[in-house]
Amino acid sequence: MAKYKLIKRTNPLKKADPPKWYATPKSETPLTGKAMTRAATANTTTAPIEMEASLELFAKFAPQQLQQGHTVKIPGLGSLRLTFKSDGVDNIDDFRASSMIKDARIIFTPTKEFRESVLSGLTFEDGGVLENDISYASLSDYRLAKNPPSSGGGDDDRPVIE
Repeated sequence: MAKYKLIKRTNPLKKADPPKWYATPKSETPLTGKAMTRAATANTTTAPIEMEASLELFAKFAPQQLQQGHTVKIPGLGSLRLTFKSDGVDNIDDFRASSMIKDARIIFTPTKEFRESVLSGLTFEDGGVLENDISYASLSDYRLAKNPPSSGGGDDDRPVIE
């Protein structure tokens, strides 16, 4: 179950409008590499150390392929590719790659099957509220903090008779 946290933000396209509450993903602590490979290889004949070594080899191989302009396919997951922005010039002779190409990024594009396996049946769980740098564990905790129950003077809400 994916957790979300509610955060109050102003819409950057409508700065004059009052802020609204938006859900943002709440990331959990990731598994360590060893724990992930153990879990991924459970009930298989692949040893966790073999998977870990394969991933390390791939991590060394992929950057050189991306730097050469190749798209890197990851079987069963998707592909990695480079993208960037560029300043424009009127005259082609004025273009200077070293100063005009900017914001290089790596883009991951999942396969249709991988995307569907993640998104099908996805459910969401309350992961709290963040307001004015105060983090509340849940929406009900936030509501309780903002509207505490009133006290009737005794242990219950019955009027005190003297």
